[in-house]
Amino acid sequence: MGITPVVKKFFDQDTNTFSYVVKDPNTNSCAIIDSVLNFDAPSGRTSFEAADEIINYVTSNSLMVEWIIETHVHADHLSAAPYLKSKLGGKIAIGENVTIVQNVFGKAFNAGTDFALDGSQFDYLFKDNETYKIGDMDAVAIATPGHTPACMTHIIGNSAFVGDTIFMPDQGTARADFPGGDAKILFKSIKKLLSLPPEMTLYMCHDYGPNGRDIEYLSTIADERASNIHVNDAISEDEFVAMRRARDETLGMPRLILPSVQVNMRAGNFPKPDDNGTVYLKLPVNLF
Repeated sequence: MGITPVVKKFFDQDTNTFSYVVKDPNTNSCAIIDSVLNFDAPSGRTSFEAADEIINYVTSNSLMVEWIIETHVHADHLSAAPYLKSKLGGKIAIGENVTIVQNVFGKAFNAGTDFALDGSQFDYLFKDNETYKIGDMDAVAIATPGHTPACMTHIIGNSAFVGDTIFMPDQGTARADFPGGDAKILFKSIKKLLSLPPEMTLYMCHDYGPNGRDIEYLSTIADERASNIHVNDAISEDEFVAMRRARDETLGMPRLILPSVQVNMRAGNFPKPDDNGTVYLKLPVNLF
């Protein structure tokens, strides 16, 4: 894991999401992690500005996309994975516990019998501790559930792409109150993550610039262990769980959770059009 990948970040300001192109330094092979499809909720219109930035970067540098990775089923933005695959190729992949998420939200949105609950919408399902390659570069997917059951951290070379498992030290950790989330499980996942070498670089999926600071996306295991406001080395599991549960009770639902989950549980695809040819997303009333 001593190799340093070549990483290009992309930031979607509307959803405060970082996407990454991660390249093997010795070949032109790369992976795309946590892409964003632009979605205007009031109008229901999609666009591709964020994804096209990634496409332009990949094509202008003659890169070969092997993987289009989702760290989990996001609740705050829609994935552009199918659009990217149609333009660049690559396998759309997520953790195998996406099936748990599909079972919960498939029922919640009454997705019907044509919605498979086996993860088959994705090209590949990673198992916990599964190794894979990006070109000649070693990578491993480790399960880090708690925010959602399907959350995974991808260790690529000497870097880790943490999804929503942990944030910058002054922002703490992800919420654990979504269906299937669990603060105790999240604590154990973070402790597993923080047992990695202290010099390992962590790439954030989100940052919100607390207290007016500039948006940041890089941390290290050592930084998180020393000063993460929720899970530094001095904080016990009981303290974390009590804090996380109390904090989560004060949080509103993410702005795009209802469209995001319906699309992302389908690997970034929208539901099939109705008989009039129009695609619809559901808005369940008084369910969540």
